[in-house]
Amino acid sequence: MRYRLAMTIEIFVDADACPVKDEVYRVAGRHGLKTYVVANSFMRVPRDPLVEFVLVSAGPDIADDWIAERASPAGVVVTSDIPLAARCVKAGASVLSATGKPFTDASIGMALATRNLMDELRSTGEITGGPRPFSQKDRSAFLQALEAAIVRLKRTGR
Repeated sequence: MRYRLAMTIEIFVDADACPVKDEVYRVAGRHGLKTYVVANSFMRVPRDPLVEFVLVSAGPDIADDWIAERASPAGVVVTSDIPLAARCVKAGASVLSATGKPFTDASIGMALATRNLMDELRSTGEITGGPRPFSQKDRSAFLQALEAAIVRLKRTGR
């Protein structure tokens, strides 16, 4: 007889500029999942034993390092930071942007290349515009993607 060890699914939120924290709390609460909200400045989080605010010291990539060190195949990481997403995908975590776009082994290379190209163009003054405004459609897509990622992890362990 084969026994599968139950894994503990955890959610990690790169919280400094995350527009979907409330959605994460709602979905995580429905599933009873531990959620870590990681930032380098104080922010309010729900008074819930399943939600833990992690205040890291200020500095480049300190929050990213905290999350990446804990990312695992049992984790869901919410971030729009593409280098952090790449580190977490490499660790086997399910990674979602705030718009619900999943970062995967198949997509992270192109996302990194595009990010680097855009960064280079911005540094030469070629591009001055930023991303399009966050919309209700993005919020809805995120909710669906987060729910799907959690259900998949619960069902398959991957």
